[in-house]
Amino acid sequence: MNRPDKLRPESIGERTLSVHGGNHAEGEGAAIRVPIIMANSYHLPPDPSTMDWSNPEHLTYTRNTGINQIALQDKLCALEHGEDAVALASGVAGLHAVFFGHVSVGDHVVVSDTTYEATYKLWTSLLPRKYGIEATFVDITDHEAVVAAIRPNTALIATEVIANPTTKVADIAALAAIANEHNIILMVDSTFTPPPLYRPLDDGAGLVVHSLTKYINGHGDAMGGAVIGSTKLVDPIRSEAMVDVGGVISPFNAWLIMRGSVTLPLRLRQHQESALELARFLEADDRIA
Repeated sequence: MNRPDKLRPESIGERTLSVHGGNHAEGEGAAIRVPIIMANSYHLPPDPSTMDWSNPEHLTYTRNTGINQIALQDKLCALEHGEDAVALASGVAGLHAVFFGHVSVGDHVVVSDTTYEATYKLWTSLLPRKYGIEATFVDITDHEAVVAAIRPNTALIATEVIANPTTKVADIAALAAIANEHNIILMVDSTFTPPPLYRPLDDGAGLVVHSLTKYINGHGDAMGGAVIGSTKLVDPIRSEAMVDVGGVISPFNAWLIMRGSVTLPLRLRQHQESALELARFLEADDRIA
């Protein structure tokens, strides 16, 4: 249901994209922004007998997809230079969706040794205990260690661009080269580096995850998560983790995040200006070592 032809980064500026990406005004008198459609069901076609009721491309039931979710996914595709996206109930739902959609019993994953606590818990406790999936934690900046940790059954490398909470920085292009050489998916949590600050897909990452709750929404009033990448990699996440497990985002939260994302470039600019001023103040203070 994503419509990447509507607004693409090459056709309009970054700030305009943040404002208008995902808004599909059609016909005379149509709203220039997608309104809130607080529906859990939609009209069926005249003959629904041949419908696939689990198909997330059909507007039938909001657990499959909804108007506001589609709009948000379209905006995220444009902002991240992705082919497809799926919006979910939270950032952790996005992380779990990638693991659920692309890692199976008997698989192995390589995980950054500095990572968000929910990712750490998923790979040190829940997934190994429940499904027998093994994880090796490595210093993600030590590329020889990353290569050494890869096994024949390794399915995924999971990292963050800037790690929470230590701010360790990963070289995404180098990790993508390693992943591609070994036919492994590189999943990047880019919550700390939203577009236009950085785009992991441009440097070869397979999938990008965001906690939309943080920078992209920016107003502290809505939970949401997203996975962006190629249609081939996003499809199983949408059909399994969203439709079958039910981690769908609510129409209201999708609309709130669409609204919040309008000011994303302005907020990022202010974040950076404030951080630079603080850094200069601390650097000039002789009490700071």
